[in-house]
Amino acid sequence: MSSQLLTRRAFQSRLAAWTTLFSTSFLVEHPAHGQEGLYTNARSLVGRVQDDLRRAARLARKGGKERERYDNAQRHLSEFDRQLSKNKFDKDKLDTAIDDVKNVVENNTLSPQDRDALNADLRDLRDMRSRRGA
Repeated sequence: MSSQLLTRRAFQSRLAAWTTLFSTSFLVEHPAHGQEGLYTNARSLVGRVQDDLRRAARLARKGGKERERYDNAQRHLSEFDRQLSKNKFDKDKLDTAIDDVKNVVENNTLSPQDRDALNADLRDLRDMRSRRGA
């Protein structure tokens, strides 16, 4: 993979992170008029994190602890998203998902680009939680 492609991917990842962060901040300050789409930006962030996890999982073995950590993170993000789709912000489910993504970052074999993307995702998830949390 060329360094130019890696640089472009790193730029795209950072741009996506900043866009999501700004969008999430905007949603908190300017809630939707109706219940429809109340958590659209939060759901987009969850989708981005799931995409980043899938991309990072390319290096994981079929079984074992690394695969289990990816599966746990995906499952808990999905459960959190399911609640968002019902216009419910479940902080406990989000906390579990954040812990799972952190576990992937701290314990799995990752490329530098995947580690950077997942660290940005963690920062954005934590920011979202602090803005919606108690």
